[in-house]
Amino acid sequence: MKHRHLLSMGVSLLSLSVMVASSGQAAAQARGQSGEIALETITVEGQGGGATGPVNGYAPSRTATGSKSDTPIEEIPQSVSVIGREQIEDRQVQKVDEALRYTAGVFAQPFGQDSDTDWFYIRGFDAGQTGVFLNNLPLYQYGFGGFYIDPFVLERIEVLKGPASALYGGSASDGLINPVSKRPTTAPLRYVETGVNSWGNGYAGFDFGGALDPNNVWSYRLTGKVSGGSWETEKAEDFRGVIAPALTYRATAGTELTLLGSYQHMDLSHTGGFLPYVGTVVSAPFGRISRRFYYDEPGVDLYRREQAMLGYEFTHDINEVWTLRQNFRYAHTDSKERGPYPYGYLDPATGFPGPTPVGPDFLLYRIGFNHHTVVNTLSLDNQAEAKFDTGAASHKLLLGLDYKYYNLDHIQASGGGTPLSADNPVYGAPQGPTVPYLDQNLTMNQIGFYAQDQIHLGGWIATLNGRYDRVVTESTDKVGAANFTENTGEFSGRLGLGYEFASGVTPYVAVSRSFNPVIGSDFYGESFEPETGQQYEVGVKYKPAFFDGLITASLFDLTRQNTLTADPDHLFFEAQLGEVRSRGFEVEAQANITEGLKAIASVTAYDIEITKDSNAALIGNRPNVVPEFLASGWLDYTVQEGALKGLGFGAGVRYVGFSYVDNENTLKVPSSTVFDAGIRYTRENVTVALNVNNIFDREYVSSCDTQYTCNYGAGRVATLKASYKW
Repeated sequence: MKHRHLLSMGVSLLSLSVMVASSGQAAAQARGQSGEIALETITVEGQGGGATGPVNGYAPSRTATGSKSDTPIEEIPQSVSVIGREQIEDRQVQKVDEALRYTAGVFAQPFGQDSDTDWFYIRGFDAGQTGVFLNNLPLYQYGFGGFYIDPFVLERIEVLKGPASALYGGSASDGLINPVSKRPTTAPLRYVETGVNSWGNGYAGFDFGGALDPNNVWSYRLTGKVSGGSWETEKAEDFRGVIAPALTYRATAGTELTLLGSYQHMDLSHTGGFLPYVGTVVSAPFGRISRRFYYDEPGVDLYRREQAMLGYEFTHDINEVWTLRQNFRYAHTDSKERGPYPYGYLDPATGFPGPTPVGPDFLLYRIGFNHHTVVNTLSLDNQAEAKFDTGAASHKLLLGLDYKYYNLDHIQASGGGTPLSADNPVYGAPQGPTVPYLDQNLTMNQIGFYAQDQIHLGGWIATLNGRYDRVVTESTDKVGAANFTENTGEFSGRLGLGYEFASGVTPYVAVSRSFNPVIGSDFYGESFEPETGQQYEVGVKYKPAFFDGLITASLFDLTRQNTLTADPDHLFFEAQLGEVRSRGFEVEAQANITEGLKAIASVTAYDIEITKDSNAALIGNRPNVVPEFLASGWLDYTVQEGALKGLGFGAGVRYVGFSYVDNENTLKVPSSTVFDAGIRYTRENVTVALNVNNIFDREYVSSCDTQYTCNYGAGRVATLKASYKW
């Protein structure tokens, strides 16, 4: 329940008392030197090499993220990272945000090991709400109306850094993540896996696929996983399961339909977080609060989610020039959450919370909370792609019309929490009643038209993007003031230019603009304008000839405007008076150095500054939570010959620089360095693997969002896995 929006709601209450695409897979076409178009079955079948298929080791080559078309990564005029299935398996990744720990430009899990939500910052800004996509279609979320994706059902996880509105419409200005689902295969696939970690949480999964007829007209994939047990937090436990069926029908060589579905159930209790600065980052009179501290109440604590998705991807080649594509997805989630959470220490003299503990009991102040949230959303993306030449220039023109519908119906209530000792907790005190402060029904409709032209002339690569969106948001609230209507239109665009040298070096420069609808209204009931962003980026991508790899280095200047700040004239209200600028440097290497040796490495350095705010004292400061330096590296080696053939080793290190607790920059969260390692052995079709994260059990705080809410990073956890394929 580490949601920043929940914190602001709790503090406020306390104060008051026709037509999408995963286009690389769908088109399955490439233009050769002669101008002919040939069918690429490997992309369609998800068997490697394409924009949605398996990554070759650690070195990605193609993506549809950032272009909505099967494109070599070096031709995308922005920094793009791709985490393939093999890397996910080698590191035994259990959550999507965990997979991003070694990715340049991404601060993953800033609020610790949250069991029910993925959290990540891209280029210094929170992208967890409006920067989440799946198969190039949005998984928009507001409040608690989000979605959870288990990485076991994914083929790859991709990150686009910087504004993406020119293709995707309203989205986070700092970038997005785009997980890609496993697809049907024509080759037989039979795989089972089971494992358990040192916290006492076990799981079992399966992954089956293959052709359903001799001509490969029909093929399928069925992936599922069930897990349950304990977490690092005392008394916390969970039970969850997911199943994801997929079916592909190839009517002809140029016509294909793939159905993608999933159902997921989650039933769990809350893990750690929401702890004060004194007692975590620095010692309290009683020492430090245990990393395993459970802040909720057994018998009251509840988190339950039912989630379902169903969609399709359709492609049809009209002729050698034109291809039509349509992608669609409907998604539904119903989640309930209940239980008290801490907000600083109880001051017995006032009965209100404060930042420091008061003896002899050192009681944490707790706020009771519960919500029931139902979301129904659908996305539809229609594309027409043309490949043609004009003189010496070759074009790949993409025209698109997409639509997004998002409906959120939720009730939130607060109050009635009882205090709990930070060093000697005693549970079981009756919790008081909660009072609804929000009973909202919110609907967002977004329709956008976009165009993209990828032009090749000699070694030059030009990418031209333009888009116009219309967004209508309506909100009604039965108990509060969340009643507003917003109707806005926005243009966004991107211009990129690169040159591909024969040596494999591709320098590029790009400028892009984004927008992101902001839900809510000010003191006067006027709905907020969309947040906007502009980015200038210059970089170089290098694909060496002497080993299989991709190295990307980039410099960027990104500014977010119309950000929300405290209204200086009206207490408890917000105004759009803010602006934040992020400048930085990123370098990332992903490589298959030899047949058995693979590596990833990244360095990120930022200069993030508040440039406008209603509080003039904050101008020039760094926003809280965000570190300005990140570095990581992972090296993996598998013995290829001899008696030890099949034995593999992996080791990694992650460094996160210091961050501030508040925008006033008065308190700091120290830097941390964590080591990970793994060992595995494969003999014929059986693999046994042991991975240990935070191998030296470093105790550290991931970040603090004010001195009332700090979050420990995960301690040492070992995971033992056994798998079999046939």
